[in-house]
This record gives sequence, C-alpha cells and structure tokens, in this order.
Amino acid sequence: MPLDPRRALAAAPREHEISWAPRDVQLYHLGIGAGIPATDPAELRYTLESRLQVLPSFVTVAGGARSDPGGGLRTPGVEVDPAAVLHGGQTIRLHRPVPPSGSARLSSRIAEIHDKGTAAVLVLRGEAADGDGPLWTSDARIFVRGEGGFGGDRGPSGRPDPPSGDPVATVERAVREDQALLYRLSGDLNPLHADPEFAARAGFDRPILHGLCSYGITLKAVVDTLLGGETARVTSYRTRFAGVVFPGETLRIRLWPGEQRVRVEVSAVERGDAPVLTDTVVEHV
Repeated sequence: MPLDPRRALAAAPREHEISWAPRDVQLYHLGIGAGIPATDPAELRYTLESRLQVLPSFVTVAGGARSDPGGGLRTPGVEVDPAAVLHGGQTIRLHRPVPPSGSARLSSRIAEIHDKGTAAVLVLRGEAADGDGPLWTSDARIFVRGEGGFGGDRGPSGRPDPPSGDPVATVERAVREDQALLYRLSGDLNPLHADPEFAARAGFDRPILHGLCSYGITLKAVVDTLLGGETARVTSYRTRFAGVVFPGETLRIRLWPGEQRVRVEVSAVERGDAPVLTDTVVEHV
C-alpha cells in the first residue's frame, strides 16, 4: 500500500537547522509583488533593509527547500505519485514576530491523516523555534487522490459560513507575467510554475502561479489595507486553495473585517471572478 497511515504518523519528525537573512526576506517580498511603486515609503518596508519588516507568510519559504510542504511526502509510509498530490490549504500561527534575519530549528512531521474516501488528506506540520522559544507553526493540508478508503477518520468537515453582506473593502492586485519565475527563486522550483511542456502534461495550457504566492499577495493586501502596514499585528492566517491563478491575471481581494479578524475571499478577475482562495481568515491584534 503506497500510503501506510500508521507508519507515517509514527515516523520521527525530520529536524533541520534553517536560517534566513534580509536578502531572503526581500526576495520573497518581491516574489509576491512588493516594491511597486519602488520609492513608496509603504513599499520600502518590504524592500529596503534599513526599514525591513517581515510579512508572516514568509515562514512558508524560510529556509528555502527545507520549508517545502512537499518534503513531507518523503516520510516513511508515504510513497505516492506526485501527480496525485494537491496542496489544498495552508495555516500559519505566529508565536511572535519573525525577525528579518535569524536561525531556527525546524521540526516537520505528519500530524494528521484523514480518510476522505477517494482521497487522503495529510496535515504536514512544521514547528520552528530558536533560542528564545517557539517562532511559528505551519500546517499544510495535502490532498492525495486515490489514497483514501483505508477506514480512517474523515477529519473535520465543517467549513466557516461565508461572509455576509458586501465587503468593507475590495482591492485588486495585478500578477506580473514573470511573477511565478521570481517567486520560485525562494525555493519552490516545481516546473509546473515555469515549464510550459510540464504544465501541459498536468492539464494546463500554460504554467500556473504557486498557490502560496497568491497566499502571500493576499496577506500583504490585508496588512496594507486594514492593519496599517504593520506585519507584526498578524497572529494567524489560514486559507483553502480553491482554484488556480495564471501569471498576468488580476486578483480581486474582498475583505470583511471583524473583531481581531478579517474574513477574505479571493478571485481571478479575468475569468469571471473564478474562486482562488476561500475560507480565508487573518487573525490579528
């Protein structure tokens, strides 16, 4: 059996030392569209080392390839076809603000496996800590088609009710034609996001944008629009990936702020508001 849930859940965590510098943070910020206009003081907070703050979604790439959610597919008990794998959702929880440079011990493991019948859902958990204690926890929900039906628990089935009423704010963010090429330099070199031939074999007429790039673009829009540009105010951020984005498209980001939380829905303008991110919540102080 390619997926052995008992063995996968019992596997020892993979431990890595990771580090990052301002250059890594700046490259990530450029990869999610920061720096336009280049001299805007609000953008210099993301691009200039003397003013640099860290958008919390950076934790999904901190340490480069070692933060790649797909690394969990190399866990004992998990031998699956990469073509059957889909990144279905992402959650990050910040225990304190991420510094512009630092190092941490990253512990990664499969924390949960759910049986959805036709698919299995693996929750790949990464926990980072430094000498001062925990920094962040990251959960990637990975769907593996064809690996369900093993008699396991289905896991949480409830989804939050959709936001009610009109959004308080709507912003649009253009995705550059070369956005995926720039974003992949932060560590995710999957050819699906760069190679037209590979994308065609996966069923797309051209390369698609990384889901985690849309995730970062969206969080930056929330921080800049509703949190005064203060990245340290974010305490958690979760989403479900509902559809793809093609470089060159425009993201429409609808915002419903509440008490210490913002509900968010994201769609692709050029394809009739096709869903991109849903069940999205940013919690903050």
